[in-house]
Amino acid sequence: MNTRRIGGLVTAMMCVGMMYGTSPAAAPAVDAFEQNKRLGRGVNVIGYDPLWRDRSRARFQTEYFQMIRDAGFNHVRINLHPLRDRAFGEGDKLTDSWLSTLDWATDSATAAGLLVILDFHEFTTMSKDPAPLKGRFLSFWRQVSERYKDRPNTVLFEILNEPHDKLNAELWNQYLAEALAVIRATNPTRTVIIGPTQWNNIGRLDSLKLPEADRNIIATVHFYNPFEFTHQGAPWTNQKDKLGIPWNATPEELKAVTDAFDKANAWSQQNKRPLYLGEFGAYDKAEMASRVRYINAVARQAEQRGWSWGYWQFDGDFILYDIPNKRWIDPIRDALIPAAKP
Repeated sequence: MNTRRIGGLVTAMMCVGMMYGTSPAAAPAVDAFEQNKRLGRGVNVIGYDPLWRDRSRARFQTEYFQMIRDAGFNHVRINLHPLRDRAFGEGDKLTDSWLSTLDWATDSATAAGLLVILDFHEFTTMSKDPAPLKGRFLSFWRQVSERYKDRPNTVLFEILNEPHDKLNAELWNQYLAEALAVIRATNPTRTVIIGPTQWNNIGRLDSLKLPEADRNIIATVHFYNPFEFTHQGAPWTNQKDKLGIPWNATPEELKAVTDAFDKANAWSQQNKRPLYLGEFGAYDKAEMASRVRYINAVARQAEQRGWSWGYWQFDGDFILYDIPNKRWIDPIRDALIPAAKP
């Protein structure tokens, strides 16, 4: 008997019951640390899927959400690119077709028993020239917050992925405060995820200014160190021609991970904020044995400190699941979730 699947179905029935015919009062606030435990282990999905412009071209299928849950994952981080995907229509209103796709993704994941993070992933465009886009950024959260105010507390909002460049710490702290105020107008107890500048740099948490009175917040960081290993062969980086770099879990390599995580954990304890490792992984041009060692080490270090995590990413580069061949990349899946079964 597959007890994991039964557990997922029970959770799904509970979530669906909360989703339909209930008010926000039926889905009370969850303590942020408890919510972080519920997030547990997750994976980033559908950010680069053509379904956002044309559902008939979707790579990701509805049944994949249940498959992700059955493999032992607890949440999905849905990467949203409304600027890239021309989701804004007249008057900066999000189009019905784009919102319909968002509803499908959110509700399908929820029905599969997964927590859902709605991640505004427009980090490049927003960071390059934030001022002209600020109105749309706030309009996005105003519309999504209103539309999703009755969703269960298993749906979380992430204000912006990886602010950097012109969104320096000072400006980012202003933007996040304004976006959070927009969200709180309709979702006063919704769990919101916010990370520091410099691409959610794990070493920049001290620059992040969160409203002290708002405790329904999870702080997020990303971790791709050492970059020369994790991004070797990646065509969008200066590592595109550098291959064959191993990661052997030497004492020195492990210490670099634990030192960075210990510093972040000290910030978490001092500020009484839970931490979510929203992205980590190793590009698939690295040799498999090194990828497995690295991914396992990073995931376990996060778990030892009580953090939740989301692997980058389900398909595409850093691949976890091969959609054309309908198969898990078993070594990566098992490095993430050692108890997972085919």
